[in-house]
Amino acid sequence: MGKKLLLAVLTAMLGITLAGTASAAAQPGYVALGDSYASGVGTRTYIDATCKRSSYAYAPLLAGRLGLALDFQACSGAKTGDVLSKQVGALSTSTRFVTLSVGGNDIGFSGVIEKCALPFYNCTGDINKALALISSTLNGALDNLYTQIHTRAPNATVVVVGYPRLFNGDECNLLARISSTEQGQLNAGADQLDNAIKARAAAHGFVFEDVRTAFTGHAVCDKVEWLNGLSNPTTESYHPNRDGHVAFANLLQPLL
Repeated sequence: MGKKLLLAVLTAMLGITLAGTASAAAQPGYVALGDSYASGVGTRTYIDATCKRSSYAYAPLLAGRLGLALDFQACSGAKTGDVLSKQVGALSTSTRFVTLSVGGNDIGFSGVIEKCALPFYNCTGDINKALALISSTLNGALDNLYTQIHTRAPNATVVVVGYPRLFNGDECNLLARISSTEQGQLNAGADQLDNAIKARAAAHGFVFEDVRTAFTGHAVCDKVEWLNGLSNPTTESYHPNRDGHVAFANLLQPLL
């Protein structure tokens, strides 16, 4: 091979390499923050044992569809304080998109559901105690977190993702004795939680994605469930399954 031809080939190869590198670098930055509803608990397959992050969660689905460079920070069990101390460090002025699901753990909602599932136990008092934390602590915690997100990622589109109503009133899980009355109370609690999160998100100029209507007809005990009922292991219970995360991705995609 002549020197001129070799030089031309090497130059072409270098151009392809640089183009590929530039293309990867040009991918918009997407940071996914939040709790188990964002990490993918409920999908039963995880790439991270500690935080239970799943490739079937809505964030990786969105990143794949839209060609986004994903920084997957969401972690099972996270409260607003955990997002603030352990996750928002991934944000920067170059971050283009942020999704966030958090708040349920701050009021101990998952623990309340576990109590409601106990046989011969009335969990109404536990529900009311959890909901009282919305005004006493959650609203202020959300304000603090949202302020930090905006400060760290001022150029990003921030989408705050709400929680679905879990139940349809049927008692199909024989081992989870959640009465139709308690199911209604828990759904009303989810409404209060969502409405509070929505109000704080709007106050900070963030988009709130309300998933309740889309999940209607796909609750626990519905014919086509997007949410797990009582499951083995129990940590999978009352979280979106893979179909639920596809639904999340479908709802969020037009916003990103």
